[in-house]
Amino acid sequence: MRLALMVFVIVSAPLSGCMSGEGGSLSEEDLDVGPDELVSGHFQSISLESGHDMSVYVPYLVRDPITGFIQNSTVVDIERGDSFSLDLLSPPRVSMLVMLVGEHGRTNWPVREENQSWESWLEDGGDSGDWGSAVARVEGNGSLDTLNSSEDRGGPVFVKTVQTVRGSTTSVDDGGLHSSGIVHGREVYERLYRITDPTDSLDPFDGKEGYWDRWAGQGNAAYEDAAQYLIAEFSSFGLEVMSHRYEYTDMLGAQNPEAYNVCAYKWGSLYTDEWLVFGAHFDVAPPANLAVLDPHITGIRTYGTRVGAYDNSAGTSMVLETARALSEFESRRTMVFCLWSGEEGGKRGSDYWTDYYVKEDNPDVTVTNYINLDMAGVNWPGGGGAPHGDPDPQIDEDGYPKDSEVWPLRVYIGPGPNHDRLDQPGMVGLSNWIGSDALGLEEQMGTLVGANYSEETWKTDVWLDMDRPEVIVYEDTTARSDHASFQDNLGTVTVGFGGLVDGYWCYHQTCDTLEEMEQWMDTRGKGYGEENSGVANVVNSLDMITWWALMTFFHCDETPVVNGLI
Repeated sequence: MRLALMVFVIVSAPLSGCMSGEGGSLSEEDLDVGPDELVSGHFQSISLESGHDMSVYVPYLVRDPITGFIQNSTVVDIERGDSFSLDLLSPPRVSMLVMLVGEHGRTNWPVREENQSWESWLEDGGDSGDWGSAVARVEGNGSLDTLNSSEDRGGPVFVKTVQTVRGSTTSVDDGGLHSSGIVHGREVYERLYRITDPTDSLDPFDGKEGYWDRWAGQGNAAYEDAAQYLIAEFSSFGLEVMSHRYEYTDMLGAQNPEAYNVCAYKWGSLYTDEWLVFGAHFDVAPPANLAVLDPHITGIRTYGTRVGAYDNSAGTSMVLETARALSEFESRRTMVFCLWSGEEGGKRGSDYWTDYYVKEDNPDVTVTNYINLDMAGVNWPGGGGAPHGDPDPQIDEDGYPKDSEVWPLRVYIGPGPNHDRLDQPGMVGLSNWIGSDALGLEEQMGTLVGANYSEETWKTDVWLDMDRPEVIVYEDTTARSDHASFQDNLGTVTVGFGGLVDGYWCYHQTCDTLEEMEQWMDTRGKGYGEENSGVANVVNSLDMITWWALMTFFHCDETPVVNGLI
């Protein structure tokens, strides 16, 4: 389909008309973009050389050469014979970029819809300027103009296409298709392996090379040891690291110094007291009793784990890799990367950090947005081929059928107390904008809104009526992770990423290991179309979510998403 679209673009170019101006007619052929082929997932310098007076709309993330800040899109004016250089992020999971060409000094431009890719926009005739959305350029705070929404599309445009490829030296079975860029899935996978490494050792805390037994609790030496690993990693990125230990009151009224959060800070260049926070919980579900048994052996699911690969070493790994990458960028707002304690006991770590460290100790601080990473890697594109199966295929606590062939990747947004309308259209729109084009998910995505559905079953009903989209964007009326602390305590708009929850056989079990994730995600011989190894699918999933979170940060650093309920 992509090849057919490219042929269509090439063949139809002479039929697309022209725009008259000084020096003759204008077309996309007057714009040369170098290099001819871009590298996906990297910021790289590109040159725009013009054979005619023109304006060029570049609808991608670019870096301002003066401030170093990242912004979404720009328009540049180029006179005949001149050139312009831009530092552009080639999206990680697409093969073609578009740039729109118009008359010199042009202000208004047509633009794709938020849930549409640029390829579909072009195929549907969006370049005619007769339909769809619009933007208008305004003078930016740096050296590059920015764009705001508009009602004036400004008429037809010419479209210049540029090819982009993602290179990797890793084999396809090892996740090579998604293993390059400023962040990428294989690096997240390697970090996940280091944290969950099952190799026996002489380590006095857990007897493993990895960091097992991270139960948040008073006097748990294994958790304390693992927290030191986090501190060392964050420090190696050049970030300022703070460990936040809090007490909580148990059911008997006793004070327990349990919540040991590790947070890393890079202070913003413009708005130091506006914090944009990434978070994931680092603790794992503690065993309900001394007998930590494998349900694959006993046939009975109990409660508690030792390693917590999926819940939530995966989220921890993504936060660490995102922190590593973003530590090299200038930001307007302060970056904060937190790994929480006590989520499994009731999000105690994030509750204390938001309620006490922010509200009481730093009352001048505003947390502009929060990005949560809790459980990822066992979802699309792996299908629903569980290696051991769940003997009780019922509806899980999130409202999705446990026996479905596709376990959707969940992009959950809040606060959203009303199931029948969107309370946070800004964050829903941003998530769709990123996913539909940069991540290549246009055909897999669906936005769930529960109008005309019951409050109890709306998510399941909407999902089924939409023919079970593989990636769902929705407002979560029942927040179950650390993002709830930010919504409830600070009124912050949050977005989170996660996969299968209660339908996962090893959820909160000792079998929640990286090996289990790989077995679950192995689609070879299972009839899911593209058949890939479990490693390749896990890498794919980790890559997709890490990129989604990273790009959300870039957008929210430029323009925070405000709470639609306030």
